[in-house]
Amino acid sequence: MEEQFILRVPPSVAERIDRLLNENALSSEDNSLDLSFSEDGRNGTFVIGSDRFPTSLLDLPTGVESYKTYDDNVLIKTADIGQIIMVREEGDTAPDDVEYRHGLTPPMRDARRRRFRREPDLNPELVQRVEKDLVNIMAGGTAENVVSSHAGAVEHEDAVNNVRNATKKVAPAPAPKPDAPGAEINAAGEPERSESDDSDDSE
Repeated sequence: MEEQFILRVPPSVAERIDRLLNENALSSEDNSLDLSFSEDGRNGTFVIGSDRFPTSLLDLPTGVESYKTYDDNVLIKTADIGQIIMVREEGDTAPDDVEYRHGLTPPMRDARRRRFRREPDLNPELVQRVEKDLVNIMAGGTAENVVSSHAGAVEHEDAVNNVRNATKKVAPAPAPKPDAPGAEINAAGEPERSESDDSDDSE
C-alpha cells in the first residue's frame, strides 16, 4: 500500500501548483513548496513561493479508496484515505471541528448530517467508569460499578415484591350452595324449612 493524502487548495493556489508542475521548476517564481504542521498535528502552514497559507488536517466522514491502472482495464487499489489537508486563504476562519462536514463529491455534501444517524450523547464520566471496569475485569478483578448496580437492582426488585405481596387480597371463600332452589340459609348454615315441609311432617 502507498502513502497518499488529499490536498485541497483555493483556486488561485491550484493554478500556481499546476503551473509549477507543468513548467520548469527552476524558471518558475513558485519554485518551492512546503507543508508543515504544529505540535497538535491538526494545524499547519502551506508555503508556495513566498506566500504562506493556513492549513488544517481534517477527518473525512467516510474512507476513500484510491486506485490506479496501467492498462485502463485493470484497477489496482493503492491506498485508503481518511483525512484531507485543507488549505485556506489568509483570513478565512478555521474549522471548529476535526471532522470535515462534506465528502469529496457533490452527492456527499453535508454527508454527516444527511446520510448518517446521529451519534449518541455519551456521558464522559460513564465512559471512564466502564473503561475502568473493563480494565479491572481483564486484570482478573471485578467490576465495582457492575456489582453495585446489580445490588441496587436486587434491592429494587425486593421492594417491588414486598409492595405486591402487601397489596394482594385474600380471595373470599365461595358461599355454599343451597340444596333446594329458593331455600334460605339460617345462621347455623342449614337451610330453613318452609311451611310446606312442616305440613308434610304432620300428615
